[in-house]
Amino acid sequence: MRRFVDWYWLMASAIALMAAGAAGAQNADFLKSYKGTPFHDSKYNGGAQKIPGTVMCAYYDMGGEGVAFHDADAKNNGSGALNPANGTYLNEFRMNEGVDTSYTKFGLDPKIDDNPYDKVTPPAGLLYVGWTEPGEWLNVTVEVAETGEYTADLLYTSNRGGTISLDVNGVAATGPLMIVSTYDAADAVAWRQWHHWNVAKDLVRIHLNKGRNVLTVHTVAQGQMNYATLEFKRVRSS
Repeated sequence: MRRFVDWYWLMASAIALMAAGAAGAQNADFLKSYKGTPFHDSKYNGGAQKIPGTVMCAYYDMGGEGVAFHDADAKNNGSGALNPANGTYLNEFRMNEGVDTSYTKFGLDPKIDDNPYDKVTPPAGLLYVGWTEPGEWLNVTVEVAETGEYTADLLYTSNRGGTISLDVNGVAATGPLMIVSTYDAADAVAWRQWHHWNVAKDLVRIHLNKGRNVLTVHTVAQGQMNYATLEFKRVRSS
């Protein structure tokens, strides 16, 4: 019996090592062949976003459809559409790309993103990704300060709940992550159900290696969620 147990654990360890080696090779292959580049523009100097720290979803990578992102259609339904192309930075942010982007609006009547049904109040003028549909994804290049386990809080809205997932360097790093609906029946303004902001605390827990990594955020189910930021923190052993 002892020999069988020893053999079983030896085989299990060997399989685990082979899986880790395969994942490592896949990660290296992904980073070597990836054609996307970190976002930059006139206001954001570019470079990989930093972890620990706040990762802006609207600062997804440059590289276009099928490389840096996949979107259900080529139109940006926020910038240049809902937000008219009037020469302002926020209204025209990435308006010629398929990912749908907008920003938080304060001080209007009726109130939009500073409304009384928020679970948390986001900053004014905060860029976010919206109009999300199942099957869409976006890549964000990050620079990780040290190898370890990280959690992330998601600043979001969701009028009916949904599911997302994350990859790291082309490899699935989470299972389905459930997003709690921010719907509030007390709000009589129907369209404002897309603007009830909340934070999903410690929604994500992943292992990250020091240095350059590419995170892929997938919209898995339901959609119609707005993603603003992922706040990454290092998990310290107690």
